[in-house]
Amino acid sequence: MTTASAALRVARLLKASGLKVVFAESCTGGLVSGALTRVPGISEHHCGGVVVYRNETKTAYLGIARKILDDPGPVSREVVELMARRVLERTPEADVSIAVTGHLGPNAPSGMDGLVYIAAAVRKPAILRVQKLRCRRAHSRAQRQRWVVQKALVLLADTIEGLSR
Repeated sequence: MTTASAALRVARLLKASGLKVVFAESCTGGLVSGALTRVPGISEHHCGGVVVYRNETKTAYLGIARKILDDPGPVSREVVELMARRVLERTPEADVSIAVTGHLGPNAPSGMDGLVYIAAAVRKPAILRVQKLRCRRAHSRAQRQRWVVQKALVLLADTIEGLSR
């Protein structure tokens, strides 16, 4: 599946369900949101998002405590869950959120190179889904980002589809 086809799938599902989405992105720098905005007419379902690339921004924009950012750290299940929940809380018109955090290199801490967490949160019913992924070392940063964008869009689509079952 390409990024474009994943974005089209998400757009169709958002339109069919009437849901609205918001994003909180770190290592992808807004690329997940950007991929979806390439789809004409998505403005009816795309609320916006925040790029919280630095820890200080995660605290300022999403209220994530410095203590959690220190331990277990910004690339963790705990932080991605908070990112997904908090961006949804701060965007009353949104029904679902996607959050991404990770180390895509270069200069990742030892053992964390390519580690990524993606979370999808749904307001009603309250649902939180988290994926832990690892990108292969041989890929460039740009290739890793594209791969993560696709994975995030697929998680979003699967989450929306799951609501209709």
